[in-house]
Amino acid sequence: MPRPFFRQLRLALITAGLLGFTAGVSAQSTPPAESAQETTPSVPGMIVARSDAGVHETAIRFAEQARTSGMTVFARVDHRQGAMSRSMALLPNEVIIFGDPKGGTPLMQCAPTAGIDLPMKALVWQDADGQTWLGYNDPAWIAQRHGVADCPSVKPLQQAMRKLVEATLQE
Repeated sequence: MPRPFFRQLRLALITAGLLGFTAGVSAQSTPPAESAQETTPSVPGMIVARSDAGVHETAIRFAEQARTSGMTVFARVDHRQGAMSRSMALLPNEVIIFGDPKGGTPLMQCAPTAGIDLPMKALVWQDADGQTWLGYNDPAWIAQRHGVADCPSVKPLQQAMRKLVEATLQE
């Protein structure tokens, strides 16, 4: 049999093993009355919303909404494809890097070091239960991280992000 068959078989076995492992971890860490789908992931500084579409579709919608809003989509990073290129398993996971100088520049004027967190990024991922999530760093968290929590550019950035996510998830 050709080598690609064995590579695909190995990837399928690794994926099945990892899915089984993560499902076991989820079952152990989630109370019996509550499934992982009912619990929004919690990461400090990250705002997360549930999507009814798959990862790829949600990422496409988000990128399109960003462009429609006058932002530039600089890159899309498909972490799953990267993992698969090294014969590693990973559930769907994509980052969209986007922004507009009108939004980011004022924050960097308050704190030049905020440039490490800009342009903005959105993460779209699938959890072990098959639920798709869309998350991004809260601009207030970014400002606080860089010591400029009172920067006037935070509120407009928060509003722009909220509108972008709402438009993405309403499609």
